[in-house]
Amino acid sequence: MPQHAVAVVGGGLAGCECAWQLARRGVAVVVFEMRPGRTTPAHTGAGLAELVCSNSLRSDLPDTAVGCLKAEMRRAGSLVMACAEATRVPAGKALAVDRALFSEEITRAVQGHPGITVRRQEIAALDDPALEGFDAVVVAAGPLASDALAADLVRLVGGQGLYFYDAIAPIVEADSVDMDKAYWGSRYRPEDDDYLNCPMDEAQYRVFLDALLAAEKVQPREFEREMHFEGCLPIEVMAERGDKTLLFGPLKPVGLADPRTGKQAHAVVQLRAENRARTRFNMVGFQTKLTYPEQRRVFRMIPGLERAEFERMGSIHRNTYVNAPQALTATLELRQRPGTYLAGQITGVEGYVESAACGLWLGMSLAARLAGREVPPAPAQSALGALLGHLRTPARNFQPSNVQFGLMPELGVRAGKRKRMELYAARAEEAFRAYLETHFPEEDAS
Repeated sequence: MPQHAVAVVGGGLAGCECAWQLARRGVAVVVFEMRPGRTTPAHTGAGLAELVCSNSLRSDLPDTAVGCLKAEMRRAGSLVMACAEATRVPAGKALAVDRALFSEEITRAVQGHPGITVRRQEIAALDDPALEGFDAVVVAAGPLASDALAADLVRLVGGQGLYFYDAIAPIVEADSVDMDKAYWGSRYRPEDDDYLNCPMDEAQYRVFLDALLAAEKVQPREFEREMHFEGCLPIEVMAERGDKTLLFGPLKPVGLADPRTGKQAHAVVQLRAENRARTRFNMVGFQTKLTYPEQRRVFRMIPGLERAEFERMGSIHRNTYVNAPQALTATLELRQRPGTYLAGQITGVEGYVESAACGLWLGMSLAARLAGREVPPAPAQSALGALLGHLRTPARNFQPSNVQFGLMPELGVRAGKRKRMELYAARAEEAFRAYLETHFPEEDAS
């Protein structure tokens, strides 16, 4: 019988990963998930680990920072990585998943684990009687924590509540795309069919850009200040930064020559498959805060999308996070409430993979702590250690961050960009391997 029990508030990526890591180490876990009784502005279903933005977990290349992080998670026995592999869809060099199947796979695994109980119940405050009697409480409510729970966290950490706006890209029905204008192909690989590409000439791009800049946007409420995360800017915000900004961002045409003509367009809009059947496509990089009518009007100016039918419109929602260097200890424990931990995006990590990785490490380390073993943070040379190190680094204006090589210690050698990436990746792999062998010798899942 388990000797310890932990409550996990939130059944998203971080919560499910944390619960899985605790349970596989013999800790009894109760996951509290408020949906479907109470939903959020971005969720649509009741499944655990629902992906509300993109269906992409980004690059799977081993010499990228996020690729390193995924490799470390796989080595540590990540549930999220296993389910992503089982439900992946073609996406070039990226790891993308069938959104519905991924949630179903996670839900099945978590609900089927004998050490995990899932309760469909909202936790509105940390003094909720439902949390009494647990050895520890993990808040993994995600960036869309309910207003009540977010307010309770603000009360605990003090000061102003921190948040930024995150935006969701539209999803297009595949059979509404004009294939006489669109074409298949990945960047530099026209023979691949992982993406649908909608090319624009210079005149078409100018008309689209002018319409985008003039389109009506959803306005924030009076008490909210817009603080967009730089890694996920709304497309109209990018457009406001200059006429050519989109041409070096989501509409970059380089490597996407039309195989029918052999020519490179002035701009290219890419559509990525949302499911294995490829009946729905995500507009890559088109996260937006335009009103729904304006999205239909402006995005149908894109060649190939004149008659586009949208399975989901783009939207904007508030993401909440704490000032981690001030609010959390190195173990992700709330300084003002010992025994309560945070995991996932609410800590200030940004991205699906980063959120799950945060939950993974907390589950591993908390299980060890409950068993009487203190384990140090993952080494800063590893992707996981560098990411979590960001949460311990004081900053005048703390901002969420994706994993990146820039968070790691300098290499101390001179090398070109590609070689530096390879060196960072090799060092990260060795550092994390040694960390597991030393502190979690039985857990290496490689």
